[in-house]
Formats: sequence, structure tokens, C-alpha cells
Amino acid sequence: MPIEILMPALSPTMTDGTLASWLKKEGDTISAGDVIAEIETDKATMEVEAVDEGILGKIIVPEKSVNVAVNSVIALILEEGEDKKALDKWKPAKAETPKQEGEEEDKSDITSEPSAAPATAPMVAAQASKAPTPPKAIGKAARKASPVAKRMAEENGIALENLKGTGPAGRIVKEDVEQALLSGGISRNIARDISEFTLLENSSMRKTVAKRLTESKQQLPHFYLSVDCELDKLLDLRKQLNTKAAKEAGEGKPAYRLSVNDIIIKAVANALKAVPEANASWYDDAIVLYTNVDVSVAVAIEGGLITPIVKNADQKSLPQISNEMKSLAARAREGALQPEEYQGGGFSISNLGMFGIKSFSAIINPPQSCILAVGAGEERVIVRDGQMEVANVMTVTLSVDHRAVDGAVGATFLKVFKENIESPAGLLL
Repeated sequence: MPIEILMPALSPTMTDGTLASWLKKEGDTISAGDVIAEIETDKATMEVEAVDEGILGKIIVPEKSVNVAVNSVIALILEEGEDKKALDKWKPAKAETPKQEGEEEDKSDITSEPSAAPATAPMVAAQASKAPTPPKAIGKAARKASPVAKRMAEENGIALENLKGTGPAGRIVKEDVEQALLSGGISRNIARDISEFTLLENSSMRKTVAKRLTESKQQLPHFYLSVDCELDKLLDLRKQLNTKAAKEAGEGKPAYRLSVNDIIIKAVANALKAVPEANASWYDDAIVLYTNVDVSVAVAIEGGLITPIVKNADQKSLPQISNEMKSLAARAREGALQPEEYQGGGFSISNLGMFGIKSFSAIINPPQSCILAVGAGEERVIVRDGQMEVANVMTVTLSVDHRAVDGAVGATFLKVFKENIESPAGLLL
């Protein structure tokens, strides 16, 4: 029998992904270890290697298919001695029809309808809408709907006869109405306001970021603490260290070039070492205090955001952090990070200072309990010993999950962080 190639799970939390492209075509000979496809997760594009050898007999899931379930069959390999006739003998496992929302409340609606046919394949590729077009009526059978779907359609002014049901016997369920609101409903609203527009299809990454940040903002009790930090000593130290590295390199490339963000990472790491209660996660049965100081740093990439991790940042020198962060950011933008390089971390930094943003409040990245929003350094008038002076000042705002970290802990962390920034020589120890 043909060998099944399954959709791999590239991370412990992955439930589906996008089959971006096939690097082999039907009829190609495959050896164990050959890269045969590229899979897009919510964070990166990963290569899929074959673990068996033979001939790629049939591609079941075409490239650019989205929402491909983990462990579903995506292709078949013919073993030695098999030809395409063997494909005719292969049958996918019968898919169990999931219980649809509202099925218990209104079974009478479908008693006279034929039962839903079993799936003909473990996964059906979702097709992206190319342009907003009015949905077509598909007959009386599609008007069968669960009570919740009926109520949602009525509240949003959606005609049931214009929807295609995905439940048993074509029954309309809650998800069908939600999909209409996300596609046709949105398109109609846009078209009513303007005559021309562009719809940008949401990538897996964008959907995941939206889902997680919505859950974070709704479920985590955020509170915010802000403090101003003087940067003049930090900027002087950065200049001295970069000048020293350039002189040592001579005509060659310097061993490192520090950015302000590199020094902020080190300052955060040392503050977490001093205040470990801020390096925590909330779970219903316990608060987890992390022993390692692993700092996640937000990096903007095409289509979304990713947070590569500087692991054991408290144990690394400024040059080590600088070089590691540059490598992580570059590979993040290329989609080449491995899952272990962006999954985890106990604390996050989001720096928008390079865009001139003075201050902002970031949304916590669960299961972490804190994220530090870093604004731009700028010259401000300050009062010292009764005299006005001009200093470079940066505003930072700490977003905190109050379930795991109390106000006093957050304030203590910011106090130590401010000391590290304003007396940066201690970061060299």
C-alpha cells in the first residue's frame, strides 16, 4: 500500500498550517531526507523532509492550501514495485462527523434530510476569496439552521437563503454566519462607503497574533507603570565601547556594534535577576517563577510580529547579546527561525523608539506576565538640585498581569531597571 505523508506538527501548540509549496512533483523519486515541501506556521516557514523513499505518487493537498490539519494526509509515496494502480486501492480513514453547534436543541430540522456524506479526504483545502461577490442562494435545504445561527443571522441582517451550510445535510451553523460576517458582510460595508478598495488576505501569522492578543487583552488584568530614564551615561558608554571595537578591528570588521536596544536587553536581564518575582507566569494552580532569564524581543516582520529569545541574557556580555540579537532579527525576517528560538521566554521587550514614539503601552504576550514598552530617547529639560538642565530621557512603560505580579514587584523591577540604565557601567560586570 502507498505510504502516507502526514502534515507535520512543527510545534507543540500547532493544530494546522499552510502548505506553502511542493518542492517535488508527482512522479519524482524521493529518498529519505529529501526536502519535499515547505510548511508555513503562524511564525515561520519550515522545510519538510521525507522519512521514506519511493516515488511521489499523488499530491493530495495542493500548494497554497491553508488550515491544513496536523496529521492529515497530504501526499502518497509509492513503494518499490508499486505503480499508480496501487493508488486506487488506497482509501483515507473515514472522518468522524463532528457534532455541530446547536444540534441538540433542534434535531427536528434535519430528520427528513439525508445524512451527511463521509469526507472523501482527511482534509479539504480552504480556498481564499479573490474578490467580494454576493453569495448565491442554494436552495431550501440550506435554510435549515441551528437556533444560534438563526439568531445571529437575524441580529446581523443576513438572509439564511444566501448562506451555504456546512453542518449535517447542509444545515447552517454558527460558523457559517460568522464566515459571512467576516467576508460578505465586511465587503458590503466597504463597498457602501467607497467605490474601490483592496482586501488583504489574513495570513496564518496575522490570525494567530490577532487571536492571542485579543485573548490577552480580554482575559489578563493589565496594569501599567511608567518611568523616565536618563540616557546620557548609557550613550557615552555605548560610544566608547563601539569606538574601542572599531579601533581593535583596524581595517577589518568590528567584533560588535552595540545598539541602545542591546543595552536595554542587558538592563532588563539584570533587573529580572535582582527581582525574580517579575520573571513569572500565572497558571490556575500555581505561579511559575522562571530560573532562567530568557528575554523575548519583539521584531516586526512581513505580515506580523515575532519575538525571538535571548536566552540566559543575564549571563551574557553586551557584545554577545548584540551579535545574537542581530542574528535572531535577521533570520526572523527571513522566516528561518527554529521554533525553540521564538517559543518560550519569561519577559518581553517591545521597542518603538526608532520610530520616534515617545511612549506607549504594550499588550502582554501570554503566558508571560510582563512586557516593557520602550519609547524614544529625546532631549528634555529636567530639574536637578534646583537647576534646569537638558538631558536625554527615555520613557518606558511596564505592562503587568496583576494575577502573577503585584504593583510593588513591578515598581521594584522598574526601579532596578532605571538604575541599570542610568548607571550602565554595572552592566559590564
